[in-house]
Amino acid sequence: MNIPLTAPFASIGATPLADATPSRLQGLIWPEPGLCTERDLYMRLHGPAGLSQTGREVQFAAGGMAGFDTYFNLFNLGKWLRHCGLVDLHLVLWGAGLFEVTVFLALPDRSWERLVTEVVTLTEDAPAQFDLSQAMAFGPQGIVFFELRALGPGRLTDAAWQTRQPPRRTPRLAVSITTFRREAAVRQSVDRFEDFIESSPLRNQIRLIVVDNGQSAGLVPGPYVSPVSNDNLGGSGGFARGLIEAEAAGATHCLFMDDDAAIHMQSLERTWQMLAHATDPHTAIAGAMTVAAHRWALWENGAIFDSRCQPRFNGTDLRHAGQVFAMEFATTGPAPRNLYGGWWFFAFPIDRLRHRPFPFFVRGDDVSFSLANGFDIVTLPGVVCFQDADFAEKETAQTLYLDLRSHLAHHLSLPQMDIGRLRTLRIALWFFARALVQCHYDTLATLNLALEDVLEGPGFFARNADMAQRRADIRALADAEIWTEAPPRRPKDRLWFNPHRRFDRALMKLTLNGHLLPFFALYGNRVTLEPRARGHLRPVWGAARITYLDPAQARACRLNHSKRLAWRQGWRMARNAGRFLWRYPRLKADWQRGYAELTTDTFWRKALRI
Repeated sequence: MNIPLTAPFASIGATPLADATPSRLQGLIWPEPGLCTERDLYMRLHGPAGLSQTGREVQFAAGGMAGFDTYFNLFNLGKWLRHCGLVDLHLVLWGAGLFEVTVFLALPDRSWERLVTEVVTLTEDAPAQFDLSQAMAFGPQGIVFFELRALGPGRLTDAAWQTRQPPRRTPRLAVSITTFRREAAVRQSVDRFEDFIESSPLRNQIRLIVVDNGQSAGLVPGPYVSPVSNDNLGGSGGFARGLIEAEAAGATHCLFMDDDAAIHMQSLERTWQMLAHATDPHTAIAGAMTVAAHRWALWENGAIFDSRCQPRFNGTDLRHAGQVFAMEFATTGPAPRNLYGGWWFFAFPIDRLRHRPFPFFVRGDDVSFSLANGFDIVTLPGVVCFQDADFAEKETAQTLYLDLRSHLAHHLSLPQMDIGRLRTLRIALWFFARALVQCHYDTLATLNLALEDVLEGPGFFARNADMAQRRADIRALADAEIWTEAPPRRPKDRLWFNPHRRFDRALMKLTLNGHLLPFFALYGNRVTLEPRARGHLRPVWGAARITYLDPAQARACRLNHSKRLAWRQGWRMARNAGRFLWRYPRLKADWQRGYAELTTDTFWRKALRI
């Protein structure tokens, strides 16, 4: 059942904001329990200064200091100059008390500037305002932030970077979430969105569409939220449906987002403001993502695809001002070739689309979407999702099947991604070799299946958009790579080869990690690893038995060296590789033609039975 949007933009008067109203480009973001409470990502307090997390204010005694040179609350002036032609900027502070206010302009490779150093009295009814337009004269790159030093008792309740420069457009932003049987997570996301949007000055410009692929969420339509029941064609089909619904509601921009919506909701306002002021109508916003175990550590801030996915700024410590500044300076200039944004948070202009999502089901659809549509992708400080599990922990035979076929499809279907038959085939061989050295023989079978499916051409993806048959096939292949009850005692390790010694690693590489050595199963290493180490090659060099042990869930997965399985799948890969090389010119032509046909509104309406 398709439930139409209860509040299309046209019905709520989505009129341009008054020119006289200053635009709040960026307000303070505060730590939020249940999301992130790493205080150094938001503010740095020194002396007699304290944060009231529930009251969302900083309280001071004389001598207390607060600095906002932080990932969530610095202002990247360079990005607003480059993408929006900003000529007017003000800092506005709300609170009470006597303070020394200093506004810094951090510049790359040179001394910083103090734009403001003033003693001001904040009162409840009169915020302090500082004109920072002189900052534009210092060049195309710069980061602005402020510090407060209390000269007596006081508090800071809010701050904002504002401009009197009118927006170039008034985006009507449809936030599209796709969910599949994660009822509690999506319900929490909807509740957080509704709490936020009621008081947001942009409440008439932002709507939430929840595409329910599992038809189980049980959401009730509201003035700002519209559930849509949908056939399960994966994330690709869910977001394609969300895009169709956004257009029907009169949206100008769409934001694809994960169903757990693990973001600060103020990210929506920052995104809207950049889209409203951008000089290039192709501007899109990509959200960053943190590491699951450490919310101060970045997984990626945008990524590059070139034969594989390469996260940008992986491991950056967001608590460290120097690392954050370096990242912001590096992302202020022109975007690198083949930059893409993950669909955990990706906002784009609908009228600039050349292609809809490709029916990958999941994995790779976001890469393809960015590369095929030629957006000018921007990342913004503080626009970030908090990951619930790292990608390494999610790696399975099925996800690697999905990854390989999408990687090959990108290079076959998009002319600008053409790297030739040998380099394209090398992607499949690398996937295969990586699984081989880890004794992941079930994965080897699924990788062969992925290459065979790509050899069938894009028509296979059209016929199998729901992936039902392939998911069943992959489950049937599972033999060794399955989780079972953990043994009562931790398996004893045995190390004949040192994986950290260069000579031993070289020997293992030359022998395909023992697959070319006789009787290797008898003397190879036996190692026990944590689940998150799956995919890490260093600890498995020289291993003939690998046990992944998850004490938290009392489960284990044991993999054993097998020449028989390796050679069986190796010969199959060799045959598939030969077919790929022989058929490459025709295969590439089929993919480029088919990609254009399967990324249309017509295809998706038929596939989704709309």
